[in-house]
Amino acid sequence: MDNRPASKTVVVIGMTAEEIRELEQAAPPQTKIVSGLVTAPRPTNICPETAKTPGAHAALIRQIAEADALIGGPTQEMIQAGKNLKWVQILSAEVRPYLYPEMVGGDLVMTNLRGVAAPGVADHGVAMLLALTRQLTRFIGNRNLERFERERFGVLELKGMTAIVIGVGNIGLNVAQRLHGFEVNVIGVDVEDIPVTQWTSRVVTPDRLDEFLPRANMVFMCAPSTPLTDGMMGAKQFRLLPPGSYFIAVSRGSTYDMTALVDALETGRLAGAAVDVTVPEPLPSGHPLWHYDNVIITYHCATESQMEMPRRLALVKENLTRFSAGRRLLNIVDKQKGY
Repeated sequence: MDNRPASKTVVVIGMTAEEIRELEQAAPPQTKIVSGLVTAPRPTNICPETAKTPGAHAALIRQIAEADALIGGPTQEMIQAGKNLKWVQILSAEVRPYLYPEMVGGDLVMTNLRGVAAPGVADHGVAMLLALTRQLTRFIGNRNLERFERERFGVLELKGMTAIVIGVGNIGLNVAQRLHGFEVNVIGVDVEDIPVTQWTSRVVTPDRLDEFLPRANMVFMCAPSTPLTDGMMGAKQFRLLPPGSYFIAVSRGSTYDMTALVDALETGRLAGAAVDVTVPEPLPSGHPLWHYDNVIITYHCATESQMEMPRRLALVKENLTRFSAGRRLLNIVDKQKGY
């Protein structure tokens, strides 16, 4: 009797040629890697991948129709074509763009890259907060003017402040860990029953967010994009913040109301804000948010670090090995919850 695992075909899109070669080397003998669409050396993986010519697109659809798994950002057509697909590995933490009815309603297992970029995103968010509280943007501006001034800019220290971290997943926990090092009291907000850690003083459910916002010196938005988190920080929530607080968004632009954020800055409710994610994205020229000196805007780049791509590839290779052996995969997405 032959107990060897059955052969499997895995189509890969949205990875570089070098990464695909590494997958081919890591794949067990019974697993065939098929290169669907190869990206440039620095892929973004924000939008679903599409073939560049009709012929290439048709060939890709035929490959997916015969495949057991797909690695990359699929279109709905790809999922519809993949009648034999058992596993889809999304190359980002965000899965909402790929929750097609065929994906959600079937037995297809979806995995993502949650946690891969969390350390870098947390570093980025705390760095933006420090740039605001230590008034580094002012100092940088004076450097450009070759001006050396000893006036007091109202520089703050974080010790003793209270932070609300919305979304206590991988990113939120990394943010909490870093803030704890500055002796900040961290209150987490999460829909899941997240236990209190050494970095959080308490974790409450979203229905209690309004209760705790008046205590916050800063709010970190780290929640994923789901129907439940859309506009979670709205006009009411920004009004509940005490004057002189800070807002930092590093997860998804859909989680906060941009108009309400601008109003909170205009009225002086916020001492400053820093956003790596916006709606719309990219933020268009002429948008009011560009015009505030106490706002830092970065370009959805918080995930970037020298460790992001190696961790991403390591996770994909591990899941490829597990899939080939019929073992439980890492980072399985709850398709109903959207994360």
